[in-house]
Amino acid sequence: MFDSLQERLGQVFETLTRRGALSEADVGAAMREVRVALLEADVALPVVKDFVDAVREKAVGEDVLRSVTPGQMVIKIVHDHLVETLGSESVELELEVVPPAVFMLVGLQGSGKTTTTAKIGLRLKERNKKTALMASLDVRRPAAQQQLAVLGAQSGVRCLDVVPGEPPVAIAKRAVQTAALEGYDVVLLDTAGRLAIDEDMMAEAAQVRDAVKPHEVLLVADAMTGQDAVTVAQNFHARIGLTGIVLTRADGDARGGAALSMKAVTGCPIKLLGTGETLDALEAFHPDRIAGRILGMGDVVSLVEKAAETIEEAEAEKLARKIRKGNFDLDDMAQQLKQLQKMGSLSSLMGMLPGLPQMQKKMKAAKLDDGVVKRQLAIISSMTPKERARPELLKASRKRRVAGGSGSSVQEVNKLLKQYQEAGRVMKKMSKLGKKGLARHGLGGILPSGGGFPR
Repeated sequence: MFDSLQERLGQVFETLTRRGALSEADVGAAMREVRVALLEADVALPVVKDFVDAVREKAVGEDVLRSVTPGQMVIKIVHDHLVETLGSESVELELEVVPPAVFMLVGLQGSGKTTTTAKIGLRLKERNKKTALMASLDVRRPAAQQQLAVLGAQSGVRCLDVVPGEPPVAIAKRAVQTAALEGYDVVLLDTAGRLAIDEDMMAEAAQVRDAVKPHEVLLVADAMTGQDAVTVAQNFHARIGLTGIVLTRADGDARGGAALSMKAVTGCPIKLLGTGETLDALEAFHPDRIAGRILGMGDVVSLVEKAAETIEEAEAEKLARKIRKGNFDLDDMAQQLKQLQKMGSLSSLMGMLPGLPQMQKKMKAAKLDDGVVKRQLAIISSMTPKERARPELLKASRKRRVAGGSGSSVQEVNKLLKQYQEAGRVMKKMSKLGKKGLARHGLGGILPSGGGFPR
């Protein structure tokens, strides 16, 4: 979401850190570049002005200009102000209430409310061990209620039965009553949207709010809409009273300005980020971690959390034993590729690694995307069990057969085998380093020379 902003700010700060000392003119020039970068990222003008003025005031202070590393000091100031603009600290969903907690989701049509409703239901079920009841209040859009029912079946979260002709306020009341009687912890109300803000939509949302008095009123906003998302947030907050924001399509090509602007303009915290199309692609919003990603510092905490959620402990221990014995084979590599798929897109994972902007550029230049992982799995699946266990058996004729069976080329098969050899080398090195050694040497201790992916 922040790729363009990250790249622009990276260039600005690279220039600053090259200088041994900074003058006020240097800081002023850098702040002008920061201003342009923020405006190009669709950050609201008042937010940009306040941000740049606050950073400039601190950055031209004596402590910075006379510092041993003035460039790094300026970056720290920008980081701290980014965190402040994004909300200072992570704000969780309000669950510490007498059940059922009522969450009302509002927003424009097409912003992803229905999918987000199901995502939150699944998140509450798996992370918080809470039971949720979903209800669709959208009686206007064709098949909207059926869509939520289908998503409920996929996620294992119950959806309130549909009563034909029942108005939205009555549906909301019935959902809350059903949840109270049947012992549900949370009620999720998916309200109707429109293509643009209109009086009917706002009046209906206000009636639902007054009828059920929700603990959370969450605006679901599409990060791709940029400045328009800020206007939508202002209107909903003024009329309905928001308690939080959920940004969807954060994995897309959005410029990130909505995230930087919405908290500053409305005062409402961004609570969740939708990071993909699957129902488990929903993350808590951590301002400090997002600021780190924007400035190229990475977000190792989120990466570790994501790994802990997706990697099965028994499988990891089994692999560790094989590596220690030097028995890492192509079946193990396939298992690792599948785990990587579960963790999310390659670009999002790379964005969490600190100090690797050059590697990310190489990925883009080489057109390394999630399709690469799928193609590699297809190649491995086209091998016999004996070939996967003993890759040295793969000579010219076998490679041609594998390439034909997986719809790839012999060159791609060779590239995969080279990557397998490199992965085996890295695995052995990791096992020798151990936990303490890995923490001490970091990624530099295991990555190939030059920090790039195996070619």
